Amino acid sequence: MKVEGFIFNFFGFFAGAMALVYWFWAKDPTGTAALTLCAGMGFLVGGYLVFTGRRIGMRPQDLPDAEVADGVGELGHFTPGSYYPFFLAASAAVAAMGLAFGIWMTILGAVLTFTFAVCLVMENFWNPPIPED
Repeated sequence: MKVEGFIFNFFGFFAGAMALVYWFWAKDPTGTAALTLCAGMGFLVGGYLVFTGRRIGMRPQDLPDAEVADGVGELGHFTPGSYYPFFLAASAAVAAMGLAFGIWMTILGAVLTFTFAVCLVMENFWNPPIPED
């Protein structure tokens, strides 16, 4: 994860430098804020990857002399297909449309969004995956 962290941190430094150049050249607060936020997001992801890379150590793909067989094994648990993301997005759209059509629709959309977000997060606890042999 060292390489990925370096790439994102480099992007953060680049976006930060461009934000300074843009501010002095264009004096536009909107573009400067956007570039500053991009720099912050780059540092956020890069910092996380560097921190996680130090904690878990080298992965097989990070080693220059690694073989394909070094990456064999369980990679982790991945959630199977779910319909909750669709309903979550649809209810968030209802909440956003409520800003134009009325507060009642915003409240309904917010309640549905919260409900489907909880359902998405708790899906694996309510229906645990069946372990494969």
